Amino acid sequence: MHALSSTYARIRELKCEWVPVSDMSDAIRKRSGRADVIDGEAVAEQVRAEVADAVEQLEAAGVTPGLATVLMSDDPASETYVRMKQRDCAEVGIESRHVEIDTDAPQAELFDRIDELNAEDAIDGILIQRPLTESVDEPAALRRVDPEKDVDGFHPENVGRLVTGDPRFVPCTPLGIQRLLLEADVEIPGSDVVIVGRSELVGKPLANLLLLRGKGGDATVTVCHSKTDDLASHIGRADVVVVAAGVPELVTDEMLTPGTVVIDVGINAVGEGDDRELIGDVAYEAAAETVDAITPVPGGVGPMTRAMLLRNTVVSAARKADIELDFD
Repeated sequence: MHALSSTYARIRELKCEWVPVSDMSDAIRKRSGRADVIDGEAVAEQVRAEVADAVEQLEAAGVTPGLATVLMSDDPASETYVRMKQRDCAEVGIESRHVEIDTDAPQAELFDRIDELNAEDAIDGILIQRPLTESVDEPAALRRVDPEKDVDGFHPENVGRLVTGDPRFVPCTPLGIQRLLLEADVEIPGSDVVIVGRSELVGKPLANLLLLRGKGGDATVTVCHSKTDDLASHIGRADVVVVAAGVPELVTDEMLTPGTVVIDVGINAVGEGDDRELIGDVAYEAAAETVDAITPVPGGVGPMTRAMLLRNTVVSAARKADIELDFD
């Protein structure tokens, strides 16, 4: 597997370092004759511990980080995600506030509540849980969030800052993927990284993140999508393959080569009743016979997305209070 010093890239604005898990076996489950498993649950647990320590530092200075979630949807999955995020906040000591708006309410009511949260000093981060109800202009709602509280990293100002190499907030899933690669001892600088999927949530921000200068970047990045010719040829030459296409088992073992590290972002429910299961965008069992390391589904990228939301919230609180955090 590719080698890299296990010190995480320096976070420029806070002048702090993320330190990977102390025992590599916590992050990587070694398997003889098969791909090592990159354990997102283990790494997310370490991130939460780091965040909890940072919260203690902030509280010692009289600052309690606050995260607000905004839900305007009847989607059961969204309701579940919000509850999980509230539990995550409680675990690390972040104050959580939940705002739920009736799906029949006018868009103006949503915007008014966002404005109130923007103005509230106790709120350091605002998460608009998507999807919103169909009557709402979702991009306009995201733009309504104060970019200095946009801990999801999707406000156009924060997108632009990432693209130009001066990130304020990096979207949580790409940030979690970067952390997983570093924990897996992947040498990102100079690596040929192929990202399958060009979404605003994962593919595009991840490409820009891995292009940044530093130990967590300086990669050679190719973004593939539904119009890409000969997807297999791109995947076959990659050192790292990140698949975020939303297509069950799109990437098969025949496309992959030995020595590759695979990050599977997809989570797809297939089958019905007792046969219902969650699978990724990679044919996991077959791929694990070929590649060096792979994330499982579930238990890979998903836990990291939630953990990095906590991290971004604490970073926001520290920045606003002009406090330098010591993440260790």
